[in-house]
Amino acid sequence: MRSVCVFCGSNAGTSPAYAAATRALARAITGRGLRLVYGGGRIGLMGVLGEEALAAGGHVIGVVPRRLVEKEVVRTDLSELHVVETMQERKSLMAALSDGFVALPGGFGTLDELFEMLTWTQLGYHRKPCALLDVDDYFERLIAFLDHSVEQRFITAPHRAMLVVERDPGALLDRLAAERPPDSSKWMDRSPG
Repeated sequence: MRSVCVFCGSNAGTSPAYAAATRALARAITGRGLRLVYGGGRIGLMGVLGEEALAAGGHVIGVVPRRLVEKEVVRTDLSELHVVETMQERKSLMAALSDGFVALPGGFGTLDELFEMLTWTQLGYHRKPCALLDVDDYFERLIAFLDHSVEQRFITAPHRAMLVVERDPGALLDRLAAERPPDSSKWMDRSPG
C-alpha cells in the first residue's frame, strides 16, 4: 500500500473527538510514509486532515470539483491539487490514485464516496480495501444497518466483511494493508424475488 484515500466531513461535527481522530489518522498515514488522497477541502474535518498531514511533512493530494474551487473552500498549498469537472470524475481519480479507502465521520458526500468504492470492490471493478474509523460510535447505527442487510439477504456476509471497522488509526491501517477483498459473487441467487 502506497496511498490511502480518506473521506470525511466538510463540517467538523459536534464532538472534539472527531477532529482529534482526524489528526491522529493523518499522523498515522504520514508516519508510515503513505500518500494521503482526500477531497482537498480547507474546512471541517477535511481541513483538519489536510493541515495535519502537511504539518507532519506528508505528501497530500487533493481532488476537487471546479465548483468547490469557485466557492473558495479548497486548500491550494497541497503537494498536488487535481481540479476536475464533476463529482463522478473526482471519485474516479481518487480511486485511481489510492490503494485503500478510509471514512471518518461525515455526511452524504462521505457516505456516497465510501459506498461507491465498496460497490466497485464488490463488483470487481477494483480490489481495494475500505474501512471506517469509528470515532465515539459515530458509525454504530450504520454498522448495525449493514448487519441487518446481511440478515435480510441484501448483502452477503463476505461482502459485509469487506468493510473494516476500527477505532484506532494504527490498527485500521494495519488491517487495511493486510485486507484482501473476497472474490465472490454479489448475487445470492439469480431468480426474481
